Amino acid sequence: MIAPRSRQVWRMMQYVGRPLLVLVVYDLGVVAAYQYMHWSWVALPHIPLALFGSAIGIVVAFRNQSSYARWWEARTLWGAIVNNSRSWGRLVVTAMLPARAEEAAELRAMQQRMVHHQIAYVHALRQHLRKLDPWEELKPLLTEAEIDALRGQKNVPLAIQTAMGTMLRECQLRGWIDALQWRAMDGNLDDLIDAQGGAERIKNTPMPKQYDYFPQLFVQIYCVLLPLALVTSMGWFTPLGSTLVGFIFLALDKIGRDLEDPFENTIYDVPLTSITTTIDINLRQLLGETELPEATTPIDGVLW
Repeated sequence: MIAPRSRQVWRMMQYVGRPLLVLVVYDLGVVAAYQYMHWSWVALPHIPLALFGSAIGIVVAFRNQSSYARWWEARTLWGAIVNNSRSWGRLVVTAMLPARAEEAAELRAMQQRMVHHQIAYVHALRQHLRKLDPWEELKPLLTEAEIDALRGQKNVPLAIQTAMGTMLRECQLRGWIDALQWRAMDGNLDDLIDAQGGAERIKNTPMPKQYDYFPQLFVQIYCVLLPLALVTSMGWFTPLGSTLVGFIFLALDKIGRDLEDPFENTIYDVPLTSITTTIDINLRQLLGETELPEATTPIDGVLW
């Protein structure tokens, strides 16, 4: 996620990059043809440019609204994962009590294991959505045997959640939590799975192809028509007006395409690394640990 502290005009210009450069060259070519070579036929002053621009603007705005809705839903789902992760850690630390005094150390080990599994879960889910291997992130949290058992799984976060459910059931059988506490904690796991399912739905369901193809095509056609309609009235200043308007439409088109996939591990994504690191820090502090990971900060104006 881009999080600059100040406006970066040059970066904004680079955002549309090559299409903008092509548009500038094309605008100059149209002006040269009309002014130097006197090709009057290149001018099409009667094109209803305002009407076309309004229609295309509505189409692009509708697509961008849909793309932003996907991005914001992804952020909302991860907000739910943050809240439920904290609730899980709080319940593990405060609701579980040893049935006998001699089980205190064993319970403490189980609490640490359950919280570490939750941290492993959010890191694994982040990597799962980005289609990256999670093993380096899991090494400090799980044993080698647990990691080896996960290597054959197609959905590693789900497998970790299943292990957490098994541990929760064991705690109930040993009398460390009662039925009501088990139900509350199991419901917490259900909420995490619901959020994971929502994130996977966004990841695995791309925007309809028409949403990507037609707005982009309409914008390109409009940019082609711009200098042809403006050259008779603006003359040598045609590239200035055409490029400015074209930049707006090209940028709007690219914004929609960048936001529609919020888990692609690009600079426009939901900042999953920052979110999971925050969860990691919070849950370790609930356990009383002092060796904490460093909070994620923006790098070159980008928060990952």
